[in-house]
Amino acid sequence: METPRERWIGRDAGPVVRPYAVTRGRTRPRGLVVDLVTILVSTGRTPGDRVWLSREQRRLLELCRQPSTPADLASETDLPYRVVQILLEDLHQYGLIEEVPQAAEPSDRPDPRILMRVLDELRRL
Repeated sequence: METPRERWIGRDAGPVVRPYAVTRGRTRPRGLVVDLVTILVSTGRTPGDRVWLSREQRRLLELCRQPSTPADLASETDLPYRVVQILLEDLHQYGLIEEVPQAAEPSDRPDPRILMRVLDELRRL
């Protein structure tokens, strides 16, 4: 019986890996659900002895040394957003990343006049 051959996109890209293989078969997050602009940062803790991190999770953890959003992380790693969301949930469950609290002070909100100007400029496009 012949073994299946790996499908390669290109020499630099390597073999095609299906998203469900990266997430170990999961298709949606179970606990922490982050949106596109949630700011996440590494806690600085090291994974325990029983925690196995995939190459993608290690890369995400490395990128989270600086505060990052899931949208930025998906772009940086070339992984689908949903895959990044699931991997980030695992890292959060292991205590390796945390959400940066957003300031709820009204003074921290952008000036409504600036927002209206941005909206007007976008409409012109």
